[in-house]
Amino acid sequence: MTAHVAPIALDFDEGIDRKTLRRLRDRFLAVNQQRWERARSALTYRQQIVLEVLPLVFHTNHPSLPGYQDADCPYGLCHYQPAPSTLNAARRVARTFSVRDEGRRRPDLDALFLMGSPGTLGHSVASDLDLWLCHRQDLPERGIRSLERKAERLSEWAASLGVELHVFVFCAEDWRAGRQRAEVTGENCGSAQHYLLLDEFYRTGIHLAGQVPMWWLVPAEQEGRYDDCRRQLVECRFVRGDEYIDFGPVPAIPQEEFLGAGVWQLYKGIDAPWKSILKLLLLECYAQTGDQPLLSSVFKQAVYRGVTDVDALDPYLLLYNRLEDWLSTPETAARLDLVRRSLYLKAGLPLTRAESASEQWRVRLLKQLVTRWGWGEQTLAELDNRQRWRAEEVTSLRRTIVTELTHSYRLLSRMAREHGTRAAISANDINLLGRKLYAAFQRKAGKIEQINPNLAPSLEEENLAFHHQSEQGRDGNGWLLYRDLEDPADAFWQPVIRRSGNLTELMVWCYCNGLLSRATRLNVRAGTTVASVSELREMLEALTGFLPFPLVPAERGALARAMVPLRHLLLVNVGVDPQASLTDKGLHKLSARHDSLGFSGGRENLVLTIDQITFNSWHEVSLQHYAAGDTLVQCLKNVLASVAGNPAALPGIQVHGHNRGHGTAIARRVEELFTDVLRQFFAGGQGPHPIRYVIEMDRRYFLLQFSGAEPGFVVLDSLAELMEHLALPQERYLPVVFDRYAIPEDPALRAVCQASEPDSIQVFYQLRGERARLWVVDELGSLSAWEQPVVDRRYLMSPLLRFLENLVERRTLRRGDLPDLVSGVRCLEVVNRDGRWLTEPRPDQPAAPALPGLEVQAVGVQEGGRRVRFDIFCGDQEFTVQEYGDQLIPAVAHYIRSLRQSAERYPVYLTDVHLPHDLDPQVYQQDIQTSQYLHYRSVLERALNQALHRES
Repeated sequence: MTAHVAPIALDFDEGIDRKTLRRLRDRFLAVNQQRWERARSALTYRQQIVLEVLPLVFHTNHPSLPGYQDADCPYGLCHYQPAPSTLNAARRVARTFSVRDEGRRRPDLDALFLMGSPGTLGHSVASDLDLWLCHRQDLPERGIRSLERKAERLSEWAASLGVELHVFVFCAEDWRAGRQRAEVTGENCGSAQHYLLLDEFYRTGIHLAGQVPMWWLVPAEQEGRYDDCRRQLVECRFVRGDEYIDFGPVPAIPQEEFLGAGVWQLYKGIDAPWKSILKLLLLECYAQTGDQPLLSSVFKQAVYRGVTDVDALDPYLLLYNRLEDWLSTPETAARLDLVRRSLYLKAGLPLTRAESASEQWRVRLLKQLVTRWGWGEQTLAELDNRQRWRAEEVTSLRRTIVTELTHSYRLLSRMAREHGTRAAISANDINLLGRKLYAAFQRKAGKIEQINPNLAPSLEEENLAFHHQSEQGRDGNGWLLYRDLEDPADAFWQPVIRRSGNLTELMVWCYCNGLLSRATRLNVRAGTTVASVSELREMLEALTGFLPFPLVPAERGALARAMVPLRHLLLVNVGVDPQASLTDKGLHKLSARHDSLGFSGGRENLVLTIDQITFNSWHEVSLQHYAAGDTLVQCLKNVLASVAGNPAALPGIQVHGHNRGHGTAIARRVEELFTDVLRQFFAGGQGPHPIRYVIEMDRRYFLLQFSGAEPGFVVLDSLAELMEHLALPQERYLPVVFDRYAIPEDPALRAVCQASEPDSIQVFYQLRGERARLWVVDELGSLSAWEQPVVDRRYLMSPLLRFLENLVERRTLRRGDLPDLVSGVRCLEVVNRDGRWLTEPRPDQPAAPALPGLEVQAVGVQEGGRRVRFDIFCGDQEFTVQEYGDQLIPAVAHYIRSLRQSAERYPVYLTDVHLPHDLDPQVYQQDIQTSQYLHYRSVLERALNQALHRES
């Protein structure tokens, strides 16, 4: 039964009187009091204390009351006198509290309001309390900041009593002018909406203390001339201006607010879908039915008509009635059903077991609605037993919700474009909200979908069974997830919870969505794999240490920055025995090599598969499976690529391997490798640094390096191929770094690479009996290497050093106007001192006696697209390509042989090589690299010496 009193009509043109205005104000305050009592009744005893003392906390700045900041914090609410019940509540909080006489001090605060769902059908035990604290306009900035800090401390105190409290501090004048201080936070989006928020405030707000809204006194039909009415009321002294606070009118919702508000409700809908669905649909309704009054206007008109029954004026009931009228067609029946379910679940009041006396008014109101909807016991039982909802039901419901949220957003966005309006939301806020929506709803390869955004309290299962497809005679490597299988044969007629091609993906999905915990009993039917319950248990422990459950949404600061990986968990060889083939061959018994990437005599790589689980700064979880090709290097490359954008924060790397088949050792080796590579490329929080990193694995060599911000790798099948590759020209200095387990049989090469320095030519040599090894590391880090016989130790280095000195001299002369790019030639010997391989400078080498014999020089000739050819000069004798053609090398060899006095065979060395700058037909090289000269010197010397050998 709706309560009525006599209607009140105000005619500002014909005349108004103070008595009618006071009666109208008292009517609103009476409705307000009933709502306050309802809001209080929904709280526990301790929570009620929070609500009761809130006005007093801001009215007095007492050090014993919660939230006290300092003696300078503004305080005092206009025309507020605390009730005895409020004082008693304050004394229960602080026994030493007493009211102090402040005299006629001017109050700093205009009003305090509670807004939102408290006191309405939509309020539940999980609802929060939103306060509007309005200060006077001339309050200094320091005082405002102090109030905000006090509000934060008060929220912390309320949280200790089980109340989620949010206090928004502002002044009414700033609100009317659109100068809100608030930005996007967990509970507000100041830049996104103004009139929509004001509409909600006017129909849901509960006045707690201070000035009352001027809006109450302006009839709904007069909102178009609101300012004129307000001035008439104040200037003609029908009301006292200091008794009323003015937030302004809400004549209509501007088109530009819909997009911002829609995005904001989507943002909220990620964590609280039921409330957001109701608000999003109201936004859509407002946008499509602009000729109908806003709900705040409907509320005010009802009070003017004499309706004072708070049931009839309940904001959520008014909202539902509007949406029901709007969605009354057969085509919209499904959306209306979602509205009803959203309202029921938002209320959080299960009617099948509602017993609380304090909630009887909500029970009565909700039962009336359910009867009106024609819901049966089965529907109520389904909704009331959310704690029993299973993953399949939640997944289906989530799809429905995401579809509705996405539909609403697209519709509002299209409307904003069609009207040519600019969204009333800052670019920063809309970008922030878009990122959270993307993180929550966007599907992308490898992302683990979160199916339970507060739809059900828990999805935990008592029993889970993981069955490989081969168990059912199917082809492929897929897995099936079941629950409660007492007999594995039951899988043929039991429903499948989820299918996946990857056991790890199934496990991570179960864990991230709460189906799987340490208490869950597991069963594994491995089929053709070697997966086991113990392996799954170890995986669960690794996941628990890597990613605490439940996952919490990313904070605002993280969403404001680009997404970066925070940490990776690598699961190696899940369901795979890496030594199965080795056991069959007996290879694991043939060698003492224990490197997991080059194990046993066959140097087998024991890393067969990797499942990379990534947790990023937007709190997304993704999984990438590597099972084909060079899995380890592919995974490493992808991790490097993800770090290149933000090298200052290296992601954590955790690796786990089941204890089967040296799993612990494999995991340790992989973690060492990733840690070493990341440290080399991103040392000092910068990078990627220009290096070439060599990994030896599976009898092959992998060379990692960056091209800009993109990592890549080259596979080389032998050490000879690796050395050829390291000698290739570079665009910049690129030192060679060997992995800690690479080329253990050649420590001298490692020592050479470790001693490499930029902008110099370094010659290294190692004497080994009658032969010597030589390496040249040039100015850009290219490494040339060869062996040669030691004919005479006095002349071992002389040919090479003379060749390099000629090269450096020519460069210096050509670039005399520029500083030397290469400091010169340095000579070092590679030696073993007490088991350590070192490189020691040998500065006396250039003083070796000069070589006897001819000066043999080669001058390169480039003709079009043909390969470079050489003219050769032996002393004063010239041998040109034009004259000798393909017989040039034999002719030179014959000439040299004819000049030798004895039959002694010794090699010929080139003293100089000139290369054309268009060595590459498509590129002009201003500076040809030393390694290129050495390459052609080596090719020509080899050809000449072979020809000399044939001559003899």
